[in-house]
Amino acid sequence: MYRPLVLVCVVLAGCATYQPRPIAPAQLSQRFEERSLNSETLHAWLERQPGHDAGRWPLPRWNREMLTLAAYYYSPALDIARAQWGTAKAGIKAAGAMPNPSLQLPFEYTTNHQGAGRPYTTGPALDMPIETAHKRGYRIDQAAQLSEAARLNIGNEAWKVRGQVRDALLSLYAERERVALLTLKAATQQQIVDMVEKRRAVGEAAVPDVNQAFFALTEAQADLTSARNGLRNARSRLASAIGLPVAAFDSVQFDLGEFEHPRPPPPPAVARRAAIFHRADLLGSLAEYAATEAALQTEIARQYPDIHIGPSYTYDVGANKIGFGLAGITLPIFDRNQGGIAQAEAKRTEAAARTAALQDTILNDLDRAFAHYQASVDTLHLSTLRLSTAQKQMDSQSARFAVGAIDRLALAQARANTQTSAMAHLDDVVAAQQAANALEDAMQMPLSPETPDRTLTEKAISR
Repeated sequence: MYRPLVLVCVVLAGCATYQPRPIAPAQLSQRFEERSLNSETLHAWLERQPGHDAGRWPLPRWNREMLTLAAYYYSPALDIARAQWGTAKAGIKAAGAMPNPSLQLPFEYTTNHQGAGRPYTTGPALDMPIETAHKRGYRIDQAAQLSEAARLNIGNEAWKVRGQVRDALLSLYAERERVALLTLKAATQQQIVDMVEKRRAVGEAAVPDVNQAFFALTEAQADLTSARNGLRNARSRLASAIGLPVAAFDSVQFDLGEFEHPRPPPPPAVARRAAIFHRADLLGSLAEYAATEAALQTEIARQYPDIHIGPSYTYDVGANKIGFGLAGITLPIFDRNQGGIAQAEAKRTEAAARTAALQDTILNDLDRAFAHYQASVDTLHLSTLRLSTAQKQMDSQSARFAVGAIDRLALAQARANTQTSAMAHLDDVVAAQQAANALEDAMQMPLSPETPDRTLTEKAISR
């Protein structure tokens, strides 16, 4: 009589228990401030990544590739995506759970009992539900597809993080070069102002000439101040993209040489294929569509009732009775789950439309990015020719100054004009790099002659 109760106690003893994990804001802040590119845990993680050798540690110079890996390690956006995938994987386990049987312990007492046997009726009974029409399998398929979509979302978030690091580094490169060029230009303009003022003092220059030279100087100094502020902002953007405090860059040297030259684009057919078959967001949308198909199969299977088996033992006033029967079968007379099926079909149609719209957007963005990149490369080619011509003119002016054909003021003005041309060329370089970044984002594939990095999701997952 007590064996069922003992069995229940044993089963309940194996249940999970609640483990509290409180969050302390002060500890979160401290952990953030302690993050560093010199971390040994970061070093160990980098060493485990295939194809990436951290080499000497700490790294003497950080390039885009290694900073991107550091962002995969620290990025809070990727931490959220990984946690969402963990939730989706738990959904597979929940979907595969089998329904538990129900234990019944009826008891009846006979008040006017006469004859042999004890005056009560008792005994355990079970209600064992059995799912039919492969419902459990369809639920598992749906959860598995949603888990795959969540896994692919990690790759999509990883690409966004990669793009944020890349764009921040491009801004850092651009502002660093602007600071260097504008520092020289401001010095040249200061020399021009000094020479023009000396000439005005001896009557060889007018006040408007001094004002014009001073205006050019103040303009160069304002541009230099703006560039220095842009440099600080770029460092802040980079720190935010990686998930580090800005102070973590105080002793870090950056290798930004790759931004000096534009990357060659792939053939249009290769770019379109990459955009269709390589983008994680499109693959994730396809997985979500597959999940809606599994959900529709589940709703169709729900037309068929589950079976409930009820084995039992009863002690009935001295008689031992064994029972076995079917109970609780729902008869599909009034409702055959038409509403659930119609809703699942509508959700599948919606998912299909969403996937098709996403692909159309991707292809349109790709065509626009490809055309813009080609135009930017052509513009940069012309800009390079103009800068080369300006440098030749500067060399000519230097030669003329050496033989006394022009004075020092004319040489300084020629130098200022060359520096202006260099600034314009830098703007064209940055514009070409920005266009290349937009093309990379449209394909979610690096513009590189090497084999495309198809392990992006795996690297982002391995945190």
